[in-house]
Amino acid sequence: MDKPFSQACENNKEPILKVLIQHFAQCKRVLEIGSGTGQHGVYFAKNLSHLAWHTSDASSNHAGIQLWINANPSANLHPPFSLVIGQDSWPVTPYDGIFSANTAHIMQKHEAKLMMELIAEALPKGGVFCQYGPFNQDGHYSSQSNADFDLHLKSQGYGGIRDIEDLQYWGRGLELCDQISMPANNLTLVWKKR
Repeated sequence: MDKPFSQACENNKEPILKVLIQHFAQCKRVLEIGSGTGQHGVYFAKNLSHLAWHTSDASSNHAGIQLWINANPSANLHPPFSLVIGQDSWPVTPYDGIFSANTAHIMQKHEAKLMMELIAEALPKGGVFCQYGPFNQDGHYSSQSNADFDLHLKSQGYGGIRDIEDLQYWGRGLELCDQISMPANNLTLVWKKR
């Protein structure tokens, strides 16, 4: 089996890392929701050696994530465990940081809502959630390409691009501290537990 590969991960890992270096500076243990190919996890763990990085995803993606971990081992990088929002129980391990890239628009609305609720409940006071992807504001797309992407997502049965105001409502207890413009009309939303 060859390692799975995402060109988007390669393109966005450096800009995302710059955000994480700043906002995860005080974090000790980070949960990555939806580790996908595993590319982000191995890159961020290597460059954020002060914290423990825990990968998670549906079990069908674990073998690919593990191939990336095996090829790029870091002492602070942990193997994937199964975490599908709405199916698996929230992990008992406490995390003071959570990261998720390109998950909210894949999830159905009820799953994205539940994810925000679980994170708001699980993070300790001062904990940080960094959320990367395309997002709408006040129901408006940030670009035509995002509007086209949303149509494509919904045609494939995915939930579609989420509105920031909905995420704020669902994640009551989290404060949206920053919205950082990223390449390809994406944002990183930085949330902190009040």
